[in-house]
Amino acid sequence: MKLIIISGLSGSGKSIALHTLEDEDYYCVDNLPIGLLPQFVDQILSRPLQLYGNVAVGIDARSHSEDLREFNELMQELKQKDIEVEIIYIQAEMETLIKRFSDTRRKHPLTKKGLPLSEAIEIERTLLKDVATAADLYIDSTYTNIHELRSYIKERVVRREHDRLSLLFQSFGFKNGAPADSDFVFDVRCLPNPHWEPSLRPLTGQDPEVIAFLQEQDDVQRMLDHIRNYLDFVIPKFKQQNRYYLTVSIGCTGGQHRSVYIAESLHDELRETHQHVSIRHRELN
Repeated sequence: MKLIIISGLSGSGKSIALHTLEDEDYYCVDNLPIGLLPQFVDQILSRPLQLYGNVAVGIDARSHSEDLREFNELMQELKQKDIEVEIIYIQAEMETLIKRFSDTRRKHPLTKKGLPLSEAIEIERTLLKDVATAADLYIDSTYTNIHELRSYIKERVVRREHDRLSLLFQSFGFKNGAPADSDFVFDVRCLPNPHWEPSLRPLTGQDPEVIAFLQEQDDVQRMLDHIRNYLDFVIPKFKQQNRYYLTVSIGCTGGQHRSVYIAESLHDELRETHQHVSIRHRELN
């Protein structure tokens, strides 16, 4: 049996992720108290496998704090039952979460009388820190809308082959902050910048003119070689540790030219030798 645990901050997109899995024929239960998870799993295991082969459970900070502190022990207990467990943690930046609650006019589940929303979010983040640390896939939805998050879950979780590493290359601009959901971040701001070529400024790293410009730069090719050699070393290590997901982020100043080109180049090369490789351009999205 495969069990996916969806957790994270309220307003980050947990329900969207769970609904996406439900649409993909997962048996889903939302807001299950974490202390009831072992009994729930035992109940599922007693039923025919074809009915509950893939199960997803939503867990949030409303679970008892003592149960949340024992989260790691609980996960070890489940894995001893020969269950494939994946933990997905979704978060977003404070300003984004506050805006989402303002737009939807919904109440944060931890708000009490006189407790500001920002404090409720920080309390929630603290309560879920052990879950976040144990996560197999860490998603930052700050720059992601509903449709993009659904596509992201389908691409990285649903379509990932059994026991296969899902590898994501992500470009971004440092001017908007480095993504929090990265395993590795490579800074390519030291490379020649097409932005200073007037004819290339409005284009992106996906356009032939920008590609030709960057391919002519020796430093760009050397940077690609260094990153590729490093990934050739670490990816097998991740597989040996039975990791399900690896996110590699490439950043330049604006996330339009250099980081896009480097991410595209690495994506095209590694998908020839790895079965599940995807790409995302945060600023272009």
